[in-house]
Amino acid sequence: MRNTPGRGLPLAEQHEQYTARYSRRALFRAGVVGGTALAVGGVLPATGSAATEKVSGSALRPFGRHLAYGADPSQQVVVSWQVPAAVTAPFIRIGVSPTDLGTPIAAEVRTLTSQLSWQHPVEDEPLVKPKTVVQQYLHARLDHLVPDTTYYYVVGHQGYDPAGRLDGVATFHTAPAVGRGAGFGFTAFGDQGVGYNAIATANLISGLSPAFHLHMGDLSYANTDGDGGTDNKYDARVWDGFFTQNEPAAAQIPWMMAIGNHEMEPWYAADGYGGVRARFTMPDNAWSGSTGIYSWRYQNVGLISLDGNDICYNTPANLNYTRGKQLAWLKSTLAAMRADTTIDFIVVYFHQCVYSTCQDNGAELGAQQQWGPLFDQYKVDLVLNGHNHIFERTDPIRAGKATRKLASGDTVVPSKDGTTYVVAGGGGGGIYSFPGSDTYLGHETSNDGTQPMKVSDKDGHDTTVKVTWSRVRYTGYCLVSVTVTPASGTIPARMNVQALTEDGTAVDQFTVQR
Repeated sequence: MRNTPGRGLPLAEQHEQYTARYSRRALFRAGVVGGTALAVGGVLPATGSAATEKVSGSALRPFGRHLAYGADPSQQVVVSWQVPAAVTAPFIRIGVSPTDLGTPIAAEVRTLTSQLSWQHPVEDEPLVKPKTVVQQYLHARLDHLVPDTTYYYVVGHQGYDPAGRLDGVATFHTAPAVGRGAGFGFTAFGDQGVGYNAIATANLISGLSPAFHLHMGDLSYANTDGDGGTDNKYDARVWDGFFTQNEPAAAQIPWMMAIGNHEMEPWYAADGYGGVRARFTMPDNAWSGSTGIYSWRYQNVGLISLDGNDICYNTPANLNYTRGKQLAWLKSTLAAMRADTTIDFIVVYFHQCVYSTCQDNGAELGAQQQWGPLFDQYKVDLVLNGHNHIFERTDPIRAGKATRKLASGDTVVPSKDGTTYVVAGGGGGGIYSFPGSDTYLGHETSNDGTQPMKVSDKDGHDTTVKVTWSRVRYTGYCLVSVTVTPASGTIPARMNVQALTEDGTAVDQFTVQR
């Protein structure tokens, strides 16, 4: 959905004012197995009947399973899910056979409580209703797994144990150890939401069966406004629909998420990410307490997730909230990755667009100024963004200018040509438009003239700049599919990048070569 830029108080100040006003209310709770309190955000945990089991555990079935890799996907996987009410002793069982799933491993419980008084439900409410929405998120961190191995798993709790009945068995596959695997694939999109187009793109992920999926932010649109304000329209239960919708894919394929502006939920924490921390377990290894900012690698590809809200002039509620820590970490991480001879490609993903000619959210000047020079310096191969609900792909860019034309079907060598930027915000959450005509594979138009790029400065003033790098534009729902092939003999490593519509039709294709 379109974002309405705001120039109000920083998110942290809004959260402080809000919690002062509601200091006697239970905004959220979090706990772990055994009842120990866990702080998800900046408000003290509440106590009381919300954690009391109301019905038999056998009637409460897990839903919304979703996977994530740890920083080392050959050994680390996190399985996350929900239950409709509090349960006793939640667990996961895993094994290399569906009929031998091992002993239960305790799961961590993160309970998120949201006041109905500050929500705008998207569905009708009953006459008699509770004052809060209580969501139970469970997470099981699995470590010391065997590389390149398929594991079977089930999740349960006291009163519900599906082991032995082949009820709800799912699988995941660990990555090969570095240097021991063949090629692999991954997919990516942003701005998904909940609906039939979102279901279609998620189903396409299942059909493609990638090693993992990247989600470039604006996941559920539970927060429909997305400007970080405490007056935003929000319905916490939309997240239930999001996870249930994606479970057929996300229960088998790790989804690695980045934070979008619609994930800023100021009711839970000063940085707005208390809800994110309850629902997801990403590596988050940039520093202690970082959220959605992390690095990891899969085989010969180094991957970096950034929080674009930190540098966003367009929606400035969290502008510079890391006080330069993210920028310093990005520089050191890029330097380390580029110095590692076993990493062929660096892929960076985050929500806001570095470069885009779509006028709805425009391009992000903060990213161009702060991160663009680092992408140039360390020869980043591919940058993936969402935010604008279209598909757009640039020519290779260095210092803000195209270095050459990269038509569909061509090959780019980033070490000499520069970085290619892709906006893939057509995950399902509505569609935007371009000021110029679409031009995509099989429907190319004359496209050597200029296109307008809109940017916002620090003061919120918009400027339009004429650019020549917008090579492919497609108005519609789609995702990015990347196939990575390692070097073999004299043939260098390469990534084949495609943009695919909901029915699998290719609208762009190019190769990134080491």
